[in-house]
Amino acid sequence: MKRRISLVLMALFMLLASVYAQDGSERVEKLRAQLLEAQTKEDALRARLQQLDESIKPENIERSLAGIGSTRPEELREARRRQLSIERDGVLAQLKTAEAGRQRLEVAVANAEVEAYQQSARPAPTSAGQMMAASSARGYQWIMLGGGALAILALGGGVLIYRRQTRVR
Repeated sequence: MKRRISLVLMALFMLLASVYAQDGSERVEKLRAQLLEAQTKEDALRARLQQLDESIKPENIERSLAGIGSTRPEELREARRRQLSIERDGVLAQLKTAEAGRQRLEVAVANAEVEAYQQSARPAPTSAGQMMAASSARGYQWIMLGGGALAILALGGGVLIYRRQTRVR
Protein backbone atom coordinates (compact mmCIF):
# COMPACT_ATOMS: atom_id res chain seq x y z
CA MET A 1 0.00 0.00 0.00
CA LYS A 2 2.78 2.42 0.92
CA ARG A 3 4.58 1.52 -2.25
CA ARG A 4 1.52 2.34 -4.37
CA ILE A 5 1.09 5.68 -2.64
CA SER A 6 4.75 6.55 -3.18
CA LEU A 7 4.49 5.55 -6.86
CA VAL A 8 1.39 7.72 -7.28
CA LEU A 9 3.12 10.64 -5.56
CA MET A 10 6.22 10.18 -7.71
CA ALA A 11 4.11 10.12 -10.89
CA LEU A 12 2.25 13.23 -9.75
CA PHE A 13 5.53 14.99 -9.05
CA MET A 14 6.95 14.05 -12.46
CA LEU A 15 3.77 15.28 -14.16
CA LEU A 16 3.92 18.61 -12.36
CA ALA A 17 7.63 18.98 -13.09
CA SER A 18 7.08 18.36 -16.80
CA VAL A 19 4.25 20.90 -16.94
CA TYR A 20 6.34 23.63 -15.35
CA ALA A 21 9.50 22.77 -17.25
CA GLN A 22 7.98 23.76 -20.61
CA ASP A 23 10.61 24.56 -23.16
CA GLY A 24 11.08 28.33 -23.12
CA SER A 25 11.99 28.52 -26.80
CA GLU A 26 8.60 27.08 -27.81
CA ARG A 27 6.87 29.79 -25.80
CA VAL A 28 9.03 32.47 -27.42
CA GLU A 29 8.17 31.18 -30.89
CA LYS A 30 4.44 31.12 -30.12
CA LEU A 31 4.59 34.68 -28.82
CA ARG A 32 6.55 35.82 -31.87
CA ALA A 33 3.91 34.27 -34.15
CA GLN A 34 1.20 36.12 -32.22
CA LEU A 35 3.22 39.33 -32.50
CA LEU A 36 3.49 38.88 -36.27
CA GLU A 37 -0.28 38.37 -36.51
CA ALA A 38 -0.87 41.49 -34.42
CA GLN A 39 1.45 43.55 -36.64
CA THR A 40 -0.31 42.27 -39.77
CA LYS A 41 -3.70 43.22 -38.32
CA GLU A 42 -2.37 46.62 -37.32
CA ASP A 43 -1.02 47.23 -40.83
CA ALA A 44 -4.40 46.31 -42.36
CA LEU A 45 -6.15 48.72 -39.99
CA ARG A 46 -3.70 51.50 -40.88
CA ALA A 47 -4.34 50.90 -44.58
CA ARG A 48 -8.12 51.02 -44.01
CA LEU A 49 -7.73 54.23 -41.98
CA GLN A 50 -5.71 55.83 -44.76
CA GLN A 51 -8.37 54.78 -47.28
CA LEU A 52 -11.12 56.31 -45.11
CA ASP A 53 -9.13 59.53 -44.65
CA GLU A 54 -8.89 59.80 -48.41
CA SER A 55 -12.59 58.99 -48.94
CA ILE A 56 -13.76 61.57 -46.38
CA LYS A 57 -12.28 64.49 -48.33
CA PRO A 58 -15.07 66.70 -49.75
CA GLU A 59 -13.99 66.27 -53.39
CA ASN A 60 -14.00 62.47 -53.03
CA ILE A 61 -17.43 62.48 -51.39
CA GLU A 62 -18.66 64.66 -54.26
CA ARG A 63 -17.13 62.27 -56.79
CA SER A 64 -18.68 59.20 -55.11
CA LEU A 65 -22.15 60.75 -55.28
CA ALA A 66 -21.80 62.17 -58.82
CA GLY A 67 -23.98 59.50 -60.45
CA ILE A 68 -26.79 59.78 -57.90
CA GLY A 69 -29.49 62.26 -58.74
CA SER A 70 -31.22 64.01 -55.84
CA THR A 71 -33.13 67.18 -55.07
CA ARG A 72 -31.07 67.54 -51.88
CA PRO A 73 -27.43 66.69 -52.68
CA GLU A 74 -26.19 68.49 -49.54
CA GLU A 75 -28.00 66.00 -47.32
CA LEU A 76 -26.57 63.09 -49.28
CA ARG A 77 -23.04 64.47 -48.94
CA GLU A 78 -23.52 65.07 -45.20
CA ALA A 79 -24.92 61.55 -44.68
CA ARG A 80 -21.96 60.05 -46.58
CA ARG A 81 -19.50 62.15 -44.56
CA ARG A 82 -21.15 61.03 -41.27
CA GLN A 83 -21.05 57.39 -42.38
CA LEU A 84 -17.36 57.62 -43.25
CA SER A 85 -16.61 59.46 -39.98
CA ILE A 86 -18.32 56.76 -37.92
CA GLU A 87 -16.43 54.03 -39.75
CA ARG A 88 -13.16 55.96 -39.33
CA ASP A 89 -13.74 56.33 -35.58
CA GLY A 90 -14.37 52.60 -35.30
CA VAL A 91 -11.18 51.79 -37.19
CA LEU A 92 -9.25 54.23 -34.97
CA ALA A 93 -10.54 52.47 -31.85
CA GLN A 94 -9.58 49.07 -33.28
CA LEU A 95 -6.15 50.42 -34.18
CA LYS A 96 -5.55 51.70 -30.65
CA THR A 97 -6.57 48.32 -29.23
CA ALA A 98 -4.31 46.53 -31.71
CA GLU A 99 -1.37 48.80 -30.83
CA ALA A 100 -1.86 48.12 -27.11
CA GLY A 101 -2.02 44.38 -27.77
CA ARG A 102 1.13 44.53 -29.89
CA GLN A 103 2.98 46.39 -27.14
CA ARG A 104 1.92 43.79 -24.58
CA LEU A 105 3.10 41.02 -26.89
CA GLU A 106 6.45 42.75 -27.40
CA VAL A 107 6.93 42.88 -23.63
CA ALA A 108 5.85 39.23 -23.30
CA VAL A 109 8.31 38.18 -26.02
CA ALA A 110 11.14 40.05 -24.28
CA ASN A 111 10.26 38.45 -20.93
CA ALA A 112 9.97 34.98 -22.49
CA GLU A 113 13.37 35.41 -24.18
CA VAL A 114 14.95 36.35 -20.86
CA GLU A 115 13.28 33.39 -19.15
CA ALA A 116 14.38 31.02 -21.92
CA TYR A 117 17.93 32.32 -21.64
CA GLN A 118 17.91 31.85 -17.88
CA GLN A 119 16.55 28.31 -18.26
CA SER A 120 19.26 27.47 -20.76
CA ALA A 121 21.90 28.79 -18.37
CA ARG A 122 20.73 26.55 -15.51
CA PRO A 123 22.24 23.09 -15.23
CA ALA A 124 19.83 20.30 -16.13
CA PRO A 125 18.42 18.53 -13.05
CA THR A 126 19.51 14.90 -12.83
CA SER A 127 17.76 13.58 -9.74
CA ALA A 128 14.36 14.10 -8.12
CA GLY A 129 15.92 16.35 -5.47
CA GLN A 130 17.57 18.54 -8.08
CA MET A 131 14.34 18.65 -10.11
CA MET A 132 12.51 19.87 -7.05
CA ALA A 133 15.17 22.51 -6.45
CA ALA A 134 14.98 23.65 -10.06
CA SER A 135 11.20 23.93 -10.15
CA SER A 136 9.51 27.27 -9.67
CA ALA A 137 7.85 28.61 -6.54
CA ARG A 138 4.52 27.90 -8.14
CA GLY A 139 5.56 24.27 -8.52
CA TYR A 140 6.29 24.13 -4.81
CA GLN A 141 2.85 25.52 -4.09
CA TRP A 142 1.22 22.79 -6.16
CA ILE A 143 3.33 20.11 -4.50
CA MET A 144 2.50 21.42 -1.04
CA LEU A 145 -1.17 21.70 -1.95
CA GLY A 146 -1.18 18.15 -3.27
CA GLY A 147 0.62 16.86 -0.18
CA GLY A 148 -1.77 18.73 2.10
CA ALA A 149 -4.77 17.37 0.23
CA LEU A 150 -3.35 13.86 0.45
CA ALA A 151 -2.76 14.26 4.18
CA ILE A 152 -6.35 15.46 4.68
CA LEU A 153 -7.68 12.51 2.70
CA ALA A 154 -5.55 10.11 4.72
CA LEU A 155 -6.71 11.67 7.97
CA GLY A 156 -10.35 11.49 6.84
CA GLY A 157 -9.92 7.86 5.83
CA GLY A 158 -8.33 7.07 9.18
CA VAL A 159 -11.24 8.68 11.02
CA LEU A 160 -13.75 6.66 9.00
CA ILE A 161 -11.91 3.41 9.68
CA TYR A 162 -11.68 4.22 13.38
CA ARG A 163 -15.44 4.95 13.56
CA ARG A 164 -16.29 1.70 11.80
CA GLN A 165 -14.09 -0.28 14.14
CA THR A 166 -15.61 1.35 17.21
CA ARG A 167 -19.15 0.59 15.96
CA VAL A 168 -18.32 -3.05 15.33
CA ARG A 169 -17.12 -3.58 18.93
